[in-house]
Amino acid sequence: MDTERLRQVIGWLATAGLEEFALTEGDSDLILRRRQAPAATPAAAPQPALAAAPAALSPAGVEIHAPLYGICYLASAPGASTFVTAGQAVKAGDPLCLIEAMKVMNTVAAPRDGTVTQVLVADGEEIEEGAVLMVLE
Repeated sequence: MDTERLRQVIGWLATAGLEEFALTEGDSDLILRRRQAPAATPAAAPQPALAAAPAALSPAGVEIHAPLYGICYLASAPGASTFVTAGQAVKAGDPLCLIEAMKVMNTVAAPRDGTVTQVLVADGEEIEEGAVLMVLE
C-alpha cells in the first residue's frame, strides 16, 4: 500500500467515527485503532486518532489536543501562510495544523465550526500526544 493510499484511509477513518478498521489490499494488511486523548472529564467522548480531539470545554472554549506525538507545523510548507491565526473563523474539517510523525504528515482538523481564540504551539515545536494545540470558541 503506498503512502498516499495510507493517508487517504487514515483521513477517512478520522471522520468515520470508528473504533477500529481493518483493510486488506493485495498483499498488504492494515489495522487501525483509535487512541483516545487524555480526557479532562469522564464524560468526554472518544475521538478519531487524527481529528482534532476536543477533550475539554473550558470557559474559553474547546481545547484542541494533539492526537499523537510529533512535530507540529502551523503551515503547509516553510514560508507559507499559517493555516489559522487567533481570531480566525473556521468550519468543521478545516485544517488547523499538521503533525509530522514517522515522516508522515497528519492533518489536525477543526472538530466543529467556530473561532480560533488561542494558538498555543509554535511552528516546528515538538509536541506530546494530548498536548493542547489551540482553543476553539
